Amino acid sequence: MNLEEIKSTLEAAIPGCSPQIVTNGSPSGQHSLLLDREHAFVAAMFLRDDPTLCLDYCSNVTGLDWLDTETSEKVKVTQLVDGVEKEVDEVRKTRTPGYLEAVYHLYSMQKKHGPLVVRLRTENRTDSVHLPSFTPIWRSAEFQEREVFDLFGIIFDGHPDLRRILMWDEFEDHPMRKDYVEPDDYEYEPTPHDAVLKKALEHRNRISTPDGQGA
Repeated sequence: MNLEEIKSTLEAAIPGCSPQIVTNGSPSGQHSLLLDREHAFVAAMFLRDDPTLCLDYCSNVTGLDWLDTETSEKVKVTQLVDGVEKEVDEVRKTRTPGYLEAVYHLYSMQKKHGPLVVRLRTENRTDSVHLPSFTPIWRSAEFQEREVFDLFGIIFDGHPDLRRILMWDEFEDHPMRKDYVEPDDYEYEPTPHDAVLKKALEHRNRISTPDGQGA
């Protein structure tokens, strides 16, 4: 099946399911299928169990962070200028909330085809960052979803053991977020070198001078 056929099959098999095709303009042309959060788990089970698709293996899970975007539009408005109505240009800005994505690469070991690239999107990147876990469907997603949770902050509902995997439990924030601010704690670096050495020296200069400025 091609992507259009898979989309149509999901829509017919799962009432209310509304997958969207996300095109990729790169030379690879590897387009993907965006699943709506409400039906994502059922849709994923269908992709695994359908005898034609039989996508029985999840090879990779990655995260993406999409920041808020602002677009500007120039429109004509009528204003009173020196007592005379005139048509002038006005710039109107629209802000679109960002979101986080989990991206899965699915293959069929039995049918020898793939990948099907599947995407899930959170409602935003602040207080609504929940997605259904696919670990109950593909066990290979377990550690990789933990990594996405750790580095991007997506909360995978239904994951059997959702906890940090790279950073320590007390670590705050998520290092792969685009607006992540690196902490100034380079006094703990045991073997500084290259760019880390430079930052460690800057840190030592800051904490060694009364005004907090480097030497």
